[in-house]
Amino acid sequence: MKIGIFGGSFNPPHKMHKNIAAYLIEKGYVDKIIFVPTGSKYKYKNNLLPDEARLMMLELMIEDQENMTASSFELKSEVVYTCDTLKHFSKLYPNDSIYFICGTDNLTYIDKWKNGEYLLKNYKFLVIKRSTDAIEEIIKRLDNHKKNIIIADMPMEEISSTMIREYLANDDKNVINYLDREVYEYIMRNNMYHKIEVK
Repeated sequence: MKIGIFGGSFNPPHKMHKNIAAYLIEKGYVDKIIFVPTGSKYKYKNNLLPDEARLMMLELMIEDQENMTASSFELKSEVVYTCDTLKHFSKLYPNDSIYFICGTDNLTYIDKWKNGEYLLKNYKFLVIKRSTDAIEEIIKRLDNHKKNIIIADMPMEEISSTMIREYLANDDKNVINYLDREVYEYIMRNNMYHKIEVK
């Protein structure tokens, strides 16, 4: 089985996250996807909702999806790096192939990641191409590892969690177009994403 590890802050998780996962499964890139939300101790992310809230929203978003699940592995009191996450799932699924799902923007600074070279050498990267990224340039720079980089050229809608938080902060009802209803209702019920949290 091919298992995709889909990391991110998911603050909040939105329809494009789900659409990416569905596309990758439908086209046979992977057979199953595990969403792994980043822990709140990660220093490059600000204004994250509590770990349990983001995990709950993910679970609500994918509750009707047979081949998608969410993991709390990175939701710890210390920072968990991608290399730790992939090692964990490799041990958990020793007879399966592990793919790390990311955007082309992530590849541009993978040399700054902890054990980035090791990751490129030992894992498959399933990369979602964004229209604004010069993917050929990025691949050329990582030429030694190109056999482990798979480009999924799927149609992308410009949706971001930042944009959605702004909609929510301004009580813009258009936000329902970008969130699963269960996620939207959870956010409304718990009065999340006030104006101060957008920044």
